[in-house]
Amino acid sequence: MNKSTHFSGTSIIKQILKFIPQVDITRTAEDYNSDRYYKKFKTYEHLVTMLFATMSGVSSLRELTTVFLAFEGRINHLNLKDFPKRSTLSDANKKRTSEVFGAIYSKLFQRYAPFLSDSSKLKPPVKKLQIVDSTTISLFSDILKGVGRNPLTGKKKGGIKKHTMINTLEDVPCLIRFSNAATHDHTFLKELDLKKDSFVVFDKAYNDYLQYLQWTLDDIYFVTRQKDNAVYKSIKEFDLSDKTSDAILKDELIIVEKGTKSIEIRRVAYWDTEKNKVYEFITNNLEISPDKVADIYKHRWQIETMFKRLKQNFPLKYFLGDNQNAIEIQIWSALIVQLIMLVIQRKIKRNWAYSNMIGVMRFHLLTYINLFKFLENPEKEWWELSSKPPDIQLKLFS
Repeated sequence: MNKSTHFSGTSIIKQILKFIPQVDITRTAEDYNSDRYYKKFKTYEHLVTMLFATMSGVSSLRELTTVFLAFEGRINHLNLKDFPKRSTLSDANKKRTSEVFGAIYSKLFQRYAPFLSDSSKLKPPVKKLQIVDSTTISLFSDILKGVGRNPLTGKKKGGIKKHTMINTLEDVPCLIRFSNAATHDHTFLKELDLKKDSFVVFDKAYNDYLQYLQWTLDDIYFVTRQKDNAVYKSIKEFDLSDKTSDAILKDELIIVEKGTKSIEIRRVAYWDTEKNKVYEFITNNLEISPDKVADIYKHRWQIETMFKRLKQNFPLKYFLGDNQNAIEIQIWSALIVQLIMLVIQRKIKRNWAYSNMIGVMRFHLLTYINLFKFLENPEKEWWELSSKPPDIQLKLFS
């Protein structure tokens, strides 16, 4: 008789949903009045359905409803009162505002941010380091205006741009805004809620000298790259100490004219031996070493890793709706799953690669197995079953 202790009374998907307190969903739905005009398919049912779609990797509404149909006897374990039909889900994705999903994500982030920060193994070069960047998700229909000119072969695809800010220790978005792909990145800087003495790093696409001036007045520091066509005047060159890396070519104070205002900015020239290229960084902090300025900018790649983790494990290629609201709901659902999965990864002792952990769980969403015991030692039961003979054997001859 199999005496495995890994089997559980609830499925893996149900154990994952326990990380999302139902009271948070209920209160958020009340705040946004998102259950108005809905007799059956409430916000909770909608969220659970979209999270299942995200984790299972389905590519269409028909595929999603077919999977649910195959496991219709188990949906009551997910507290789903009714089987979600294709038309019902399609209407909900179109009419129920995506803002309620964004608000649920924000509540979950506030709940788990302290844990993610405390359990992080990363060591940023400065405290309170925030990273800003954007990623564009291409759409096969022109739902949102794409960036650039129309190609000669025909009409360009639409695109939705996701502007994001993350804290280096939390490694998940703390601020998200959506726009069409043609929107300039620097408009996002005005929405950042940065605290005094904090640092923010971003690439040169966010160039906004007036915003730099305001941050300097507010004791908020930034690090970014200088634009190739920047016009400036050097007013002072700082001496490089003996401890400064040979990669630092120059450390100087420059002045940039923007309308009627003059803005003083520090400029650091850095030689990258791997890429055989000079990088020019600018910052409004005059106290940190030039090496640390370069080190801060190197940490910007952390947000690129986060985007890669999101797109590889929860591909945003096939959308369950052809309107902006449905697309935003699906993106929020992917962000919620990414957050919960990161919390689970940080809680277990075994060193799982994020993508491997997601891949294993994707095939066992409706399996009744203890999630944490399984992730801690998935080979344990196989070893026990293969090395020990069964307790009861069939005796052919007595």
